[in-house]
This record gives sequence, C-alpha cells and structure tokens, in this order.
Amino acid sequence: MEDSILGIHHITAIASSAKKNLDFYTKVLGLRLLKKTVNFDDPSTYHLYYGDEAGSPGTILTFFPYETARRGKAGTGMATHIGYAVPEGSFDFWMKRFEAHGVSYGRPSEKFGEQYLPFQDPDGLFLELVIPKNTDSRKPWETEEVKADVATKGFHSVTLTLQKAEKTAAILTDIFGYTLQGQAGSNYRYSTDAVEGASIIDIVENPNIGRGEGGAGTNHHIAFRVKNEEVLMQFREKVLAKGHNITEKIDRNYFYSLYFREPGGVLFEIATDNPGFAIDESVEELGQKLLLPPQYEPHRAKIEAVLPKLD
Repeated sequence: MEDSILGIHHITAIASSAKKNLDFYTKVLGLRLLKKTVNFDDPSTYHLYYGDEAGSPGTILTFFPYETARRGKAGTGMATHIGYAVPEGSFDFWMKRFEAHGVSYGRPSEKFGEQYLPFQDPDGLFLELVIPKNTDSRKPWETEEVKADVATKGFHSVTLTLQKAEKTAAILTDIFGYTLQGQAGSNYRYSTDAVEGASIIDIVENPNIGRGEGGAGTNHHIAFRVKNEEVLMQFREKVLAKGHNITEKIDRNYFYSLYFREPGGVLFEIATDNPGFAIDESVEELGQKLLLPPQYEPHRAKIEAVLPKLD
C-alpha cells in the first residue's frame, strides 16, 4: 500500500475574516491550530492550518483568509462539502453547541447508510459531521469543551459536485486506485482501502446547477496523500500518461506537492507525508508563532504590520 494514494491529505478553502475563522475552527469546532504562516504567493495573507495534535494527514484543513473577500458560490466544478468523522452518539452535543454559538445547521440525515449532520462555518462553507459505518480508531484532538467522546477524528469524506461524473471518476479509479462503493441516483461513493480514515470521495452529478464561483466559503483544492517524494513522482508519471497536465514538484515546506485540474474542473493536489509539521517547531509548540517561508523572513516586520490581528 505504500506506493498508493493514501486517501485525503488536506483540504484548502477560502475565508474572509482570519479572526472569525480561527475562533470558529479552534473554539467552536475544537480543532488545533497547527500552523500560522502566510500564503506563498501573497505574504500579506495568512495561511492557517487546523487538524489533530500533530497535523496528521487526513485531518488537515487549511485556509487563505482574505479580509475583503466576497462570498463565493458552491456549484459544479468544485469540492463542495467536507465531512468529518465523529463518534456515535455525539450529534446531540453538536446540535446544542451549534445552537449556543449561533452556527447554521440542518437536521441529521442519512446517505450511503451513514448518519450525517450538516452545518456551515461563518463564511458559509458546507461541512458535515458523519458517524462512520466502520470503526474509526484515530485519536482526536480535544479541548476543555470538546472532549474525545464527541470530538472530530479527521476527515471522513469530501463531496465533489460535477456536471458529469464519468471522467472525474476515471481519475479516481484508473489513477488513484479508488473503487465505486455505492450509487444512489446521481450520487456516487468512491473509497480506498489503503487507509482507515479520510478514505471517501463522494460525487454528486448535477448538470442543472451553475458552475461554482470561488470566494469566501468555498473550497480551493483537495489534496490526496502519498507516503513520500518517490511515490509522488510515480503519480506524476501516471497523470501525464493519461494525457493530463500537471505541475512540477513544489516544496510547500511541510510537504511536497503536485497540482492538476481534473476534467470536471476541481483542482487536485497530490501531497507527501514528509517532512511534516514539526520541522520548524516542536509538536507541543505547533501554531503558537508566525512562521514564514524562508524567502519572506527578511521582510518579517513589514509582513507582520499588515497581517490582521488574531487575538
């Protein structure tokens, strides 16, 4: 399995207020702030990473918060919904918590034999809490208010909304090694058995809704996980062999990446487990300091002066 796609590595989305984003994901949802850094292409914008204690692949949700960002619109050609695995019996806790914090949420529903609770973050990003059919033994990060018996364990699934499913499905099956696990009308579930959690991609095929529009409250890209750079480059060759354009290897400090846009319009990334988040601060200290990519360190004072305050 080491030369396989190991499920979801991380997901990156767009937000507006960095402070509201930080407060929601750490104080309400109970995730850990793993890294406080800046956008590689725009150092006047934060890049915030959230996840479990050590930033395990399959738990990492990241944001580019643009303070003046307009609200985006979920639609086709996008990863539209992010599912988090939670323990059985935790929905009552979460609904009460959402009520107390003014979080927009829906009633529990079911898909593919699993219960899920839909909700939205402050920018309208679609999220779901899911009680998995299969045991999820991942250890969650817990806070004083969100204990392990209710806390999120990391990603369960990501939903891609597409005008047509066929060509995207072929990427998942023919290149990434996923298999079709179920179909309900125009909803399709694909998964990999190479990893315990963060293993599911759902596709919703709907040619009657408009294309998504990027902005606050929408997903920017979804990253699939591989063990190391050697496997990463093997997948680059596989993607090229199928006739798709893909970037060269890019160093993202905490992982190495490739990017390509799949036929349905979703930006896919393939990212490595190595080197991980503890290369520039200890696991105990994760998220406490502003860390800059080396090329921006000489400009730290100027960058810190323009970044929004988070406390």
